[in-house]
Amino acid sequence: MRMEAIGFLGGDARMAYLARLLAADGYSVRSWGLANAPNETTPSEAMAASRVILPVPLAKEGKLHGTNLPLDELWPRLSGKQRIYAGAVPKAAWTAIQRLGLYVTDYYTDEALTVANAAVTAEGAVQTAMEHLSVTLRGTPCLVIGFGRIGKLLAHDLAALGADVSVSARRFDDFAWIDALGYRAMHTERLNGKLAGFRAIFNTVPHPVLTAPLLEQLRKDCVVIELASLPGVDAAAAEKIEYVKANGLPGKTAPETAARALRQTLYRIWEEEA
Repeated sequence: MRMEAIGFLGGDARMAYLARLLAADGYSVRSWGLANAPNETTPSEAMAASRVILPVPLAKEGKLHGTNLPLDELWPRLSGKQRIYAGAVPKAAWTAIQRLGLYVTDYYTDEALTVANAAVTAEGAVQTAMEHLSVTLRGTPCLVIGFGRIGKLLAHDLAALGADVSVSARRFDDFAWIDALGYRAMHTERLNGKLAGFRAIFNTVPHPVLTAPLLEQLRKDCVVIELASLPGVDAAAAEKIEYVKANGLPGKTAPETAARALRQTLYRIWEEEA
């Protein structure tokens, strides 16, 4: 039995699954601000563990994800003697982390984990589209904006279901791969006049792409699904269309799968630290 204490602070369903997985592996788990996690305790007791696991994303609107605790009040309560693990740590947070001498590892920089999360996100995006469309994906014209990890996997999943897939990108090497994989290639900055035929559009680009003039070109029954961490869709103009904010899908559609991938990443990090 591993009796090392691990504290969980905040998060969503995937972190609760992770806490249960580590408890089953023999760790002494303490949790706070995390629904359905084992051994719910006080913030101070969870923060006193030798290893502290913080959620992904670490923060929302300046507060620890899933709690009302501001990040700037969290860091002073932790110690430089602890090992702290967090996902998608904002750049602004590193100043306080370094000033306080804390040992923080951003586990979300692990490529294997980000790919695993991209796969879960892609599958969740397909599920979301099926829930909002009145037609099957088979034969349906779909546009994936962006050809990063999520875009690649999502285009693959949509094509496997028989969708008519187009993918937009900016780089010429991406255009070559999009064409080689059998999708229609489009330029992300040249979408004007080319959007009217799509029934589903998935945005993976975390900066403005679908502006108000472009949204006006969409058919009335088009579903726009936002997957980016920062919106790529003009929110005000999107009120006139079916706009689904679907970021954070790993914690919503397949939290157990996401937790297992995260456990594997943490164990690899811990082995390297030993």
